Amino acid sequence: MLDKRSGTRLANLWDEAKAQAMSEPERLVYRSNVLGSDKRVTNYGGGNTSSKIWQKDPLTGEDVEVLWVKGSGGDSASIKLDGFATLYMDKLRALKGLYRGVEHEDEMVGYLPHCTFNLNPRAASIDTPLHAFVPKPYVDHMHPDAIIAIAAAKDSQALTKEIFGDTIGWLPWKRPGFELGLWLEKFCIENPEAKGVVLASHGLFSWGETPRECYETTISVINQAIDWFERKSEGKPIFGGEVVKSLDAPARRAVAAKLMPRIRGLISEKSHKLGHFDDSPAVLEFVNSKDLRPLAALGTSCPDHFLRTKIRPLVIEFDPKTPDVDAVIARLHDDVAEYRVGYQAYYDRCKHADSPPVRDPNAVVYLMPGVGMFTFAGDKATARISGEFYVNAINVMRGASTVSAYVGLPDQEAFDIEYWLLEEAKLQRLPKPKALAGQIALVTGGAGGIGRATANRLLREGACVVLADIDEAALASANGELAQAYGKDFVRPLVINVTAEDQVISGFAETAVEFGGIDILVSNAGLATSAPIEETTLALWNKNMDILSTGYFLVSREAFRLFRAQKIGGNVVFVASKNGLAASPNAAAYCTAKAAEIHLARCLALEGAEAQIRVNVVNPDAVLRGSKIWTGEWKEQRAAAYKMSTDDLEEHYRSRSMLKRSVFPEDIAEAIYFFASDMSAKSTGNIVNVDAGNAQSFTR
Repeated sequence: MLDKRSGTRLANLWDEAKAQAMSEPERLVYRSNVLGSDKRVTNYGGGNTSSKIWQKDPLTGEDVEVLWVKGSGGDSASIKLDGFATLYMDKLRALKGLYRGVEHEDEMVGYLPHCTFNLNPRAASIDTPLHAFVPKPYVDHMHPDAIIAIAAAKDSQALTKEIFGDTIGWLPWKRPGFELGLWLEKFCIENPEAKGVVLASHGLFSWGETPRECYETTISVINQAIDWFERKSEGKPIFGGEVVKSLDAPARRAVAAKLMPRIRGLISEKSHKLGHFDDSPAVLEFVNSKDLRPLAALGTSCPDHFLRTKIRPLVIEFDPKTPDVDAVIARLHDDVAEYRVGYQAYYDRCKHADSPPVRDPNAVVYLMPGVGMFTFAGDKATARISGEFYVNAINVMRGASTVSAYVGLPDQEAFDIEYWLLEEAKLQRLPKPKALAGQIALVTGGAGGIGRATANRLLREGACVVLADIDEAALASANGELAQAYGKDFVRPLVINVTAEDQVISGFAETAVEFGGIDILVSNAGLATSAPIEETTLALWNKNMDILSTGYFLVSREAFRLFRAQKIGGNVVFVASKNGLAASPNAAAYCTAKAAEIHLARCLALEGAEAQIRVNVVNPDAVLRGSKIWTGEWKEQRAAAYKMSTDDLEEHYRSRSMLKRSVFPEDIAEAIYFFASDMSAKSTGNIVNVDAGNAQSFTR
């Protein structure tokens, strides 16, 4: 292999007995899923598979040949039947008669919907002609690092011949589309014994007479390339050899925690970005190498790679022997500005009269010697996947530069892919971002009723959420539930005791490494106690003050530090209580601590306003259902204070409210979302009571 897993080969995972029990379309799904299960075969969302299947025409009842091919978007590893486009083969072949030449090939995409079989709504991809015109029933198009390393080498054609002989052919770079489909057809006709072809700077096409033969050809060709690279690379310096040593793992994460919020702030002026950190061995080998800068400057080769990672990364100058992170921060603004100027020059140099406007000019990939790689995008999944794509690119550069010379796509070719009008049309079809897309929230007390409901509400609007709680079991449960509902990329668990300064500081550092910074703090950790003043011990008093006052101070201080590092504003929402405004009998410690919370929020609203940091308060009352507070002694204590049974307590609170309604965690979450969102963009220092009406807690 081309990375540290060089001793491994791709396993043949085909289960013929399982496949034989399937229909032809199901076998296509099976083949796709098995191929996509190993990222050494193809990157996320990359590559596609097809089968030409004879089916009955729903109108005529006659048997017709139908191309089943992976539709636009989707991922081979997880694709289902509805992810495939279906098209009449006779109509696809008839398109050749309409083709007016390479200058007009993009117009052929508009004809593909006219070839749809059985009213399938799945849009056909730009690669459809490539599969249609290969005169074989089963075709795989994959993006294996080992093959792209050949495809991106200076002497790609000669290497292909050396490794595969006449079994696998070679075609020069050509942007995917109708013309390349015709090239593939011509190659197959002229080379009937060939089992596939390497597309320069792109990937592998392979085929077979059966689904199994097609799959096994793909796997064996990749393994053959892996084996060849392993033999040819033995004893040779990789990337010119190591020139710096990595910092140790904790130090790398400490640098990431300090740097990522600052990068994020500089590139989030128009829309907030999410970050991802990767310090895997493959990344460190590259960033620590002699050839880091010249290879990074060449950009990536495979279209899938640079569509996700931009034409080239930004290399952060850093010497791990004298790790001066403050000096890096001092230069960062100029480094980012210089990258933008370079990207704008690339756009101006390559644009056409009908090119779409320049897009975000900021780098996606940031490489730092001794530390690793940061990637940023509009959401966490895309940031992570962009990093995975750049690791693919590193593996490609590793292989090509070790046995030959690595060649990136020329800028004009790269631009013509990146700003392809068909690609722009695909981007325009994307759904509008959700209200909190790109935002990062940390919710203390995140495993409790209000915390879970709040996290759920923020996640529903597209935010990433860090669930912070002291209860590890409840935290694991809440994290599992929310990750299943919204995806693992969007939620992280964090064990924090908000009264422990070191835990709070390290927790915010972890948040910065995991997501790139923070936008929203929901300070919700709490407890409730009840005792007459003469029975209130100093320990009980201090416990209330520690959690409800000091804890709120500590998390707010760390949030403010990150907000100021990012310089893109911020949002703090305190979950206080009606008791912070209205006194209650036998709860002096609790009420006083809650009053301190509210006044702290007012002070912070004053301090944060000039930096666009808003601080507001939500005051719940009597949220019995789902609240951990009401599962302990507090429920019995409040019932005793009101001289009633615990079973009557919820009805007591409901009936004493002005609106005669119960208050639930979801009601509090809705108010928190209001303050966290742009709906309250011009509100700070405010209080919203969610208590079904209580005259004692009116704020004015």
